[in-house]
Amino acid sequence: MYSKIISLRFPKDIADQPVVVNLVKKFDLTFNILKAVIYPRKEGFLVMELTGERKDFQRGIRYLKSLGIKVESVAQDIKRDEERCFHCGACTAVCITGALYIKRPEMEVVFNSDKCSACELCVAVCPAQAMSVKFNKALI
Repeated sequence: MYSKIISLRFPKDIADQPVVVNLVKKFDLTFNILKAVIYPRKEGFLVMELTGERKDFQRGIRYLKSLGIKVESVAQDIKRDEERCFHCGACTAVCITGALYIKRPEMEVVFNSDKCSACELCVAVCPAQAMSVKFNKALI
């Protein structure tokens, strides 16, 4: 299995088409939408994790580009400032991937960056402002 986080910029003329459904049906890919801002008849923006066999993934990317969608790979640089973090656990309550969890019995918040999808929910809830997310984009 191959998995990658990508961002898609939709031109306004196709923002109302079922593009993601076609990735599933035509190319046997699965997806997890991480962010989306799509308005009918206006440009759309979508960040998602796309998963499947590598050849299907590549065919799906070609399909997206053929529609005029700008496809970029999203690399993430997630950092936790260990000096600022006081292990309150607020971030673990909103972490949908389990990248942030409480180690017991120590009651210490642990961050596994490999599981992180860079959804930024932890950044918003951290009272110590110990979490920061930076996206680095590269065209695929």
